[in-house]
Amino acid sequence: MDIRVRHEQGDRYRVTIGAHAMTVDQPDTGDAGPTPTDLFVASLAACVAHYAGRFFARHGISPEGFGVDCAFEMAEGRPARVGSVDLRLMLPAAFPEELSDRLRAVVEHCTVHNSITQAPEIRIDLDAAARAA
Repeated sequence: MDIRVRHEQGDRYRVTIGAHAMTVDQPDTGDAGPTPTDLFVASLAACVAHYAGRFFARHGISPEGFGVDCAFEMAEGRPARVGSVDLRLMLPAAFPEELSDRLRAVVEHCTVHNSITQAPEIRIDLDAAARAA
């Protein structure tokens, strides 16, 4: 999957993910979109929702009324980072209580959660050739 980020103006960037595009920005410079940190946390909430949705489908549970609410706080001190994330799953009315532990086990191992708890190797290259083009 190609992900491209290009500067628009100030702290505003255009993010293109395959055929999808969105703007990220900082609230103090225009607020034309969510911040990159907001997207990071939102990706966790969306991944948890997806895994829960698949769980419901496997167990024949209607997802009607299901949702995930999420809040986060930044850590104090350096380096700048998310310090805590609170996820609240609004379970469908038809959800049987006896499946709660199994659902928790599933959503706690979504791909994004796994990628946070077992950090990926990240490489950053500086491409001087692109600057000359």
